[in-house]
Amino acid sequence: MKRFLLRRLLWFALTLFAVVTLAFGLMRGVRGGPFDGERPLPAAIERNLRASYHLDWPLWKQYCEYVGPLELGEHGARALGGDGTQVFGGVLSGDFGPSFRYRDFSVNDILAQSLPISLALGTLALVFALCVGIPAGLASALLRGRSLDVVLRLATSLGIALPNFVIASALLFVFALVWPVFPVAGYGSWRHLVLPAFALGAPFAAYAARLVRTGALEVLAQDYVRTARAKGLPESRVLLRHVLPGALLPVLSWLGPAAAGVLTGSLVIERIFAIPGTGSHFVNSALNRDYTLAMGVTILYTALVYGFNLLVDLSYGWIDPRMRAGGEE
Repeated sequence: MKRFLLRRLLWFALTLFAVVTLAFGLMRGVRGGPFDGERPLPAAIERNLRASYHLDWPLWKQYCEYVGPLELGEHGARALGGDGTQVFGGVLSGDFGPSFRYRDFSVNDILAQSLPISLALGTLALVFALCVGIPAGLASALLRGRSLDVVLRLATSLGIALPNFVIASALLFVFALVWPVFPVAGYGSWRHLVLPAFALGAPFAAYAARLVRTGALEVLAQDYVRTARAKGLPESRVLLRHVLPGALLPVLSWLGPAAAGVLTGSLVIERIFAIPGTGSHFVNSALNRDYTLAMGVTILYTALVYGFNLLVDLSYGWIDPRMRAGGEE
């Protein structure tokens, strides 16, 4: 287990280094800059702004200053005393720097305010997907070939085929014009997350239902399930102790990519419902060329996705003894 964790941590460090390097190069390579706008700034003011944020430095020096540590000069942005002392700043110390557009906030401040909203939305969407998808998949497997099975399979196919922004647009139309029960924009309470969580979690509920149905059908054909039923065990006990654990293994493997999909899908959903989450700030940072904010969100998403996949791998080995034995070998 220790070797497994050490190997995964090493791969995480290499992945994070590659993401930081590629994202830094792409952000600096696009046309335009953080100080471009409809009304151009005077040349002297723009020059001073670029100098204050070190955008007039060579790219390699900007990269080293962003990652840290770096020997900064007298006018270093994060110099401790202004005497050229060495500064351990940048990404290595968890400092993502100042935001170019939100002048009074650092990237860490923006992420601290917006990340809990995005996590609440993503958690609610995943909970909705599992609470709807798992019972639907089990019911479809147990009633295979019947009318309810056909209806559920059609619903799952429709849920997988429809993008989440189409579902979000339909919800906006229904709950803004026809049946105004839930708020359709902004954030202030849990009621503002109901519609976005449904739009974000509906496709994942369809995927979960399909995976559970496939896994349950495979388990129902096993000899130990038929033996349990032949012994006269109650059907509920057979489902909970024998069918459900085997049917959930594919869903457990899918949770890691599903968490990543929730994070990337929330970018569009948060914009549609005007939720001030991390996804909205990421879109705004890309439009405004806010280099530091875009980099901070990218690094944060990378760490979250990798962490989710690591937790899934650990839990999969804990549930399935065969995987745990294979890892020890």
